[in-house]
Amino acid sequence: MQTATLLSFAAVGFLGGGHCAGMCGGLSSAFALQLPPHLPRWRLILLTNIGRIGSYVLIGMLLGGLGQFGISLDHTRSLQTVLFAAANVLLLLLGLYLAGLNHAAVHIERLGRPVWRWLNPLLNRLLPIKSHAGCLAVGILWGWLPCGLVYSASLYALGSGHLIEGGLLMLAFGLGTLPNLLLMGWFAGQLRSLLQNRLFRLGAGLCVAAWALWQLYTAFAPWQA
Repeated sequence: MQTATLLSFAAVGFLGGGHCAGMCGGLSSAFALQLPPHLPRWRLILLTNIGRIGSYVLIGMLLGGLGQFGISLDHTRSLQTVLFAAANVLLLLLGLYLAGLNHAAVHIERLGRPVWRWLNPLLNRLLPIKSHAGCLAVGILWGWLPCGLVYSASLYALGSGHLIEGGLLMLAFGLGTLPNLLLMGWFAGQLRSLLQNRLFRLGAGLCVAAWALWQLYTAFAPWQA
């Protein structure tokens, strides 16, 4: 697992802050408003985000393990190459989305709607939050909320073809989302101003896209020799 790839996914999580705030900001505020007086707010925020990122890591490990199992059955490099190529095409689309040049990546969230229809009733049973365990459980379910950025990142984890690498990718992505969701109440204005800056998003998004293109080039360049 290359450090640049992990940093790219942390950047995707951070730069997708506008998308995260739109989808998850309301949920985070709703959870906080329902918090009993005897539970400190910072503890709610911490536990729910631990649960959310834990779900991301689990999704990454499940998909990475699935890719690893498929590669072991294939007995050739062909499936690994296809998964790697598909993963980097997704990373390229994420970079273009962050740069504001293409929105195909967010449409992938439709894949998770059937799962969310099954999980949503479980979340409703946990509300209002009554305990620390309830905070953690709400965060775990929150991590499965249909989100194009999460699903695009998790499909890259499938393409990694490795259980541990899939988990690490999603951990990096989840940690990248933390500044927007943890600090929303304190530095919302400053973060929003940065993330909505056209040149900042364009430059950062193109860097992510360029890394994806470079990985595709290095993977297929030997074939041209």
